[in-house]
Amino acid sequence: MSLQEPFLPPPGLKGPNIQTILASSRFRAARAHPVFDNAREKIFETKEGVRLQGFYSPRPQQDAKGLVLLLHGWEGSARSTYILTTARYLFDHGYEVFRLNLRDHGDTHHLNRGLFFGTLFDEVFEATEHVANLSHGNPFFVAGFSLGGNYALRIARETVRRSISQLCHVVAVSPVLSPGRATEVIDKTVFYRNYFLKKWKRSLLRKQQLYPDLYDFSQALSHNTILDLTADLLPRYSPYKEPEEYFGGYTLLDDELSAISVPTAIIASKDDPIIPVEDFYSLRLNEITRLVVHPFGGHNGFIENYRLCAWYERAMIGIFSKEA
Repeated sequence: MSLQEPFLPPPGLKGPNIQTILASSRFRAARAHPVFDNAREKIFETKEGVRLQGFYSPRPQQDAKGLVLLLHGWEGSARSTYILTTARYLFDHGYEVFRLNLRDHGDTHHLNRGLFFGTLFDEVFEATEHVANLSHGNPFFVAGFSLGGNYALRIARETVRRSISQLCHVVAVSPVLSPGRATEVIDKTVFYRNYFLKKWKRSLLRKQQLYPDLYDFSQALSHNTILDLTADLLPRYSPYKEPEEYFGGYTLLDDELSAISVPTAIIASKDDPIIPVEDFYSLRLNEITRLVVHPFGGHNGFIENYRLCAWYERAMIGIFSKEA
């Protein structure tokens, strides 16, 4: 299919919240599949000693059309529903898949003493280089969702300085472009604020249990907004003094993506309840970066039928097959 093919959800599935909720609903990924049965755990260590975990689902090399790295969103994991369903679809269509966990996501809090921050890019880029080497000369692709989409776009931009020769295309679904604005939106919406706060606080407690000599989050955990919790943590556990400085470190507005050197597709929706659509319209993109903004889709949703299949899965196959 073409990236320009319209996304039109059926009646009953058009709402942004139902689309967003279905994106992460566990029952959509509740069945067994070879992509998971054959997955091999891998832990990469960067030059700085950071360790990141992922799961590699290989195919016979003569049968593989390419290898796709999937990057989850904030407080998601390699086992998030949208990652699992995408992995399943790609594997069924002949692609190997690697599902990477960002630091302190999934069951990886024990791997590193330091906390996760969205500005920690180099470790993700080095992990991407390691994953690319698993492609054995086949085409390599990166697809990210939400915060993972932000990382995917930064990877596409970074290839100007550090080339990944196998990388053929990058796809970002509902990418966070302005983490500061996204945080404001989440904090204003009780459902999403409570959802993310619960997951983040649980993650911090896990980190504190593992490293009680380093962390005491008792004060921080009393906050009831993402912004306040962020502001509490930054001066004590990061090089940043305040949220504006921190968020600016991975904001991708205006011409921040104008120098991308690998073909890139950005998939967004006007009704995203977390990412303001104005962020996408502010982008100044070059000729190899395509932006598609659908009227519907929610955040990471794009559920296109009552079988709860995602439109972007077919779009990825259409994009990747041209390179494969």
